[in-house]
Amino acid sequence: MSATRRPGGTQRIPSPAVRRPGGNPLWSSASASFALDDVLATVTRHQSALADSHTPRTDERVSAVLVALADGPHGAEVLLTRRSESLSNHKGEISFPGGRVDADEDVVSAACREAREEVGLDIHPARIHGRLNSLSTFVSKSYIVPVVATVDANPVLSLHDAEVDRAFWIPLCELAAPDVFEWEWWSFNRLTDPERRMFFFYLHDETVWGATARVLHELLCVVHGVDHREPRVSG
Repeated sequence: MSATRRPGGTQRIPSPAVRRPGGNPLWSSASASFALDDVLATVTRHQSALADSHTPRTDERVSAVLVALADGPHGAEVLLTRRSESLSNHKGEISFPGGRVDADEDVVSAACREAREEVGLDIHPARIHGRLNSLSTFVSKSYIVPVVATVDANPVLSLHDAEVDRAFWIPLCELAAPDVFEWEWWSFNRLTDPERRMFFFYLHDETVWGATARVLHELLCVVHGVDHREPRVSG
């Protein structure tokens, strides 16, 4: 743990017995512009480099999340929510608006519908700017597709209390700060479970980890122009 790390929140993180520190962020030696137009330009370029080559497994549920960006005083900001403590799964965790893709919709439609239901955001189709790589979760067996969109600054939000306890905007430049981001190598079984990277964003009052942190990590790598993919396990 860094001596200068922010305190984070009360989220329960089920750390394994086998874990070790990571290292510097992949973007530590890179520079970036966090101006919204520049961020969107990097996301647009990233569309041709998406590494998705797998399809959902038969036991995975396809879900979509909305990575909503807005222009703020410090450049591009991203919308995050804290899931309600009354939910049966992932309660109290930090997430993007999102949920399961229904049979009659695509991932963009699902992400926009969930954002409207959870926080009252209406996304115009012209403000969809692409997506990030899909990811599979280990516990909930979800196949998640992040959809990137923009909204006007300071939109009025209307939270669905049964699903969302709070919603907040945070600048991308703040997420990339050295007192916010850390990562570790995790393995739940040294013999059968290969080490995997786990990412954490420690805010003043919340800790972002899991799938949400993986999406934010990729977005920050895209903005900095570095490859987000897994390095070889060392040591």
